[in-house]
Amino acid sequence: MNHDPTPPQALHYSAPLNLNAWIREHAEALRPPVNNKQIWANADLVCFVVGGPNQRTDFHVDPYEEYFHQLRGTASLLIADRGQFERVTIREGEIFLLPAHVRHSPQRPEADSLAMVIERRRAPSDLDAFEWYCAQCGAQVARREVSVKKIDEDLPKAFASFFDTDAAGRTCPDCGAVHPGRDWSTWHAHLAEHFPQA
Repeated sequence: MNHDPTPPQALHYSAPLNLNAWIREHAEALRPPVNNKQIWANADLVCFVVGGPNQRTDFHVDPYEEYFHQLRGTASLLIADRGQFERVTIREGEIFLLPAHVRHSPQRPEADSLAMVIERRRAPSDLDAFEWYCAQCGAQVARREVSVKKIDEDLPKAFASFFDTDAAGRTCPDCGAVHPGRDWSTWHAHLAEHFPQA
């Protein structure tokens, strides 16, 4: 066994970064369609910055907690729980710690909004899930499980595996409504109509 007893140096990942300068340098990656950029690779903490606008219809199920720090603008987490939806609003300057396994859909409708999100790096056996729900009755329409290694590459593939299915693969098993897939504005309009409290 090859074991290096030398502990990592303080600057193992990088010298201290000026976050504002880093954001300016990576501004293109923080706009649609990518909207996020990981700061350090191969660290135990997955630290990334997310930009707006970005409205989603998927719900993420993280096996660990997630830390949110809203740097600019306002965002929200739409929470799905037993056929109902609620919203947690995170305003500029606020932080929020989301418990593990809570089904959440980050919503960043404001252009130029920015947030820092910190998650734990996953072990090879850990699985994240992405779920899609019917905006008319709240039933789960689909679920995709994925072993996340690089968040800005793995998530688009998981989303495409649902969005690129035919209508039968996006049909609600309870009420028969067809999930609009990539058409987030239609999904959110249906949600506002059928779940006005969300």
